Amino acid sequence: MSFNANKFTRMFFVAVLVTGTAMSVARVSDARAEGQKSAVSDPKWKSECGACHFAYPPRFLPAESWRAIMTGLDKHFGSNAGLDAESANEITAFLEKNASTKKHDTTMKPLLRITETSWFKSEHREVAASTWKLPKVKSPANCVACHTKAESGDFDEDNVRIPK
Repeated sequence: MSFNANKFTRMFFVAVLVTGTAMSVARVSDARAEGQKSAVSDPKWKSECGACHFAYPPRFLPAESWRAIMTGLDKHFGSNAGLDAESANEITAFLEKNASTKKHDTTMKPLLRITETSWFKSEHREVAASTWKLPKVKSPANCVACHTKAESGDFDEDNVRIPK
């Protein structure tokens, strides 16, 4: 059997191309899955956080971000959302346990807003600035305005409906 350099070279480049494409698809799938995983729930988290706003899925921020949010509830985005110590500890434990394990950004301080993560910005890059200002949307933080199944943890693109 003789060695054919041209055939070997073509096979090598095809293998590199296929491997690179597969890895790229896997990265895109991982990023999309970050927003589409099945929901986890905790009654205290749902009732306390959901009393004022949509209870954001823990997987949208890393644990250090949730810790920073939970330790600053007395100044929670301009409101006092303080909780008793037992409730705060229970919710913090739930958020940390189910937090994203991916590094969202390389800033020194933990991000406190999901809308500031590179993942969120990438997923919403095609949303026009005017959409965020619609009366039924109001801001990028209002997930349930467009994600019709957000309450159940489903953020699949097939379930997005932009209000008029």
